[in-house]
Amino acid sequence: MQSIQMKIPRRSLAAVEVTLVLPAVLFMTALFLRSIQPTEFQPSHTAQQIVDWYAGRPHLGLWVLLIALPMTVVTMGVVWLTRTWRNDADLRDSAIKLLMIFRSQGSALIVFATTSLATAILAIVALHLLTN
Repeated sequence: MQSIQMKIPRRSLAAVEVTLVLPAVLFMTALFLRSIQPTEFQPSHTAQQIVDWYAGRPHLGLWVLLIALPMTVVTMGVVWLTRTWRNDADLRDSAIKLLMIFRSQGSALIVFATTSLATAILAIVALHLLTN
């Protein structure tokens, strides 16, 4: 039996997974956007409409878009990564190199992550202040 790597090229699998997870990302983003300001203002109003659309269609919104599609992505990803890990020495070597980078440059990575997080927080606060 031919492995999944041969049946589905890496980029195609990545594109399919991104496409399948986008509806859930849209919903989660809408939940966040509607909470940052009153729903009378944009983008909160549009975000509320998206949340209402999902809530009004529980079979499609909850079961398909928020559970079935992300579960499909998790299943496909785990199967593909497991098979690729066993058969691809380059992937294993790259993962080991990445772990070595994390180990040797851990402090710099933490500074980068916290700086990025602080930037995102400041942007959210500034957006909130500008909309009020």
